[in-house]
Amino acid sequence: MKTDSECTLVTAEQSPPSQHLPEHLEKRSAGSKNKKNSQKTRILTPATSLARSSHQEDPSSSQKASATCAQSTQTESPQLQSFQTQSTQTPPIQGIHSPSTESKSTQTQHSSFSLQQAYWGRSFTDQSTDEQETQSSSRSSHLTVLSWNIDCLDTDNISHRVKGLLSQFGKYSADVVLLQELVPGCLTTLQNIMKDYQFLQGSEDGYFTAILLRKDRVQLLQSNIVKYPTTEMGRNLPIANVSFLGHPLCIMTSHLESCKSNSQERLNQLRRVWKWIKEAPEDHTVIFGGDTNLRDWEVKKLGGLPDGISDVWEMLGEPEESKYTWDTSINDNKEIPHSICLRFDRLFLRAAAEDAHLRPESMTLIGLEKLKCDYFISDHWGILCAFKCEVSEEQRVNE
Repeated sequence: MKTDSECTLVTAEQSPPSQHLPEHLEKRSAGSKNKKNSQKTRILTPATSLARSSHQEDPSSSQKASATCAQSTQTESPQLQSFQTQSTQTPPIQGIHSPSTESKSTQTQHSSFSLQQAYWGRSFTDQSTDEQETQSSSRSSHLTVLSWNIDCLDTDNISHRVKGLLSQFGKYSADVVLLQELVPGCLTTLQNIMKDYQFLQGSEDGYFTAILLRKDRVQLLQSNIVKYPTTEMGRNLPIANVSFLGHPLCIMTSHLESCKSNSQERLNQLRRVWKWIKEAPEDHTVIFGGDTNLRDWEVKKLGGLPDGISDVWEMLGEPEESKYTWDTSINDNKEIPHSICLRFDRLFLRAAAEDAHLRPESMTLIGLEKLKCDYFISDHWGILCAFKCEVSEEQRVNE
């Protein structure tokens, strides 16, 4: 990684959206947070989310809190460095969490069983034949994509949060999982548990992105990693060309440059993403998902989305309940004193000129329940999107 890129927030008066929206805040290490102001366990449902419709992207009545956004892993906390080091020296499950009163072997067995249980839950083989057929039928013509910044840079309650994360992965069994802010220890743990997925990681150290492909549903054809030449945060664009039900897809993910002060670099990266989307093979449907850190005014500054590229949330009619993926009015992991709602996480779609077409059918935010440790899994909500695979009548005849 290159040297630190720090972003300082200052108190500001009311101002236009382009002047007062908050930056991606500092990732704090374990023990650095103050005691929670409220000990209540809150659960956000789509209904409660819809009730928040009065929160707009321009919270002009709120003031910014002074804070610092430090993204370089070179200056991360001792706790995080220790967690990452452990992942290369010992089984990762030990490195995440284990009671100190137990022996190392017992710790590993208990932790491994706990994480396996969280992921698998009620196994597929325990379901009735009718349930299996129903599930297989509903999944056969649909592609499910999950994009999530899982905030592994924050080591607070990491063992509980990783367990909760695995529970969500097991519950939804998405065909494609796009992750941001992974660290080596978390990656190794996920790989040890999620044997039914193929992992493509954007880097090997620091924090990075990854593409996960469900082996029985999506077959990897080739992959590539595009570098952003002027990034100061080690960001890049992993690309996977895959086959889904015999149809070619191009899957991309990225974590665009953080902090409002880095808007120009973020837009440079966005242009590069759009370029690669447009230049993908014409017979491929292209799906991009990731933490874009975008503000709406930044997209408008570039003249809006290029022809042929669509925002999936907009295609679905801009549902209010799945708009804000970074929402401090509900998510208090970062203890930001003001309610700030932003759509940092986005999905883009470019349809194939030929072959089957993917049409988005639904978008749901996940990770909305607080864990027993009084934290959410991440400071971001995850985006789960279902696409219907539509084949023309001519193709059906040919097949």
